[in-house]
Amino acid sequence: MSKGTPSRGKRQTQTHITCRRCGKMSYHKRHKICSSCGFGRSPRLRGYRWINKRPKEATH
Repeated sequence: MSKGTPSRGKRQTQTHITCRRCGKMSYHKRHKICSSCGFGRSPRLRGYRWINKRPKEATH
């Protein structure tokens, strides 16, 4: 059971690279889909209404 130092050097492979469409580091190399904008899966930009939580308008 040797944990600690041997486990530290296990980050050599990249899963996400820079997306061509949005420029963020969220394009999955193997799945060929951007998790931020949806490039590779959809021609439209990925977006959901639950992401932007708008505050309710105050009614007096």
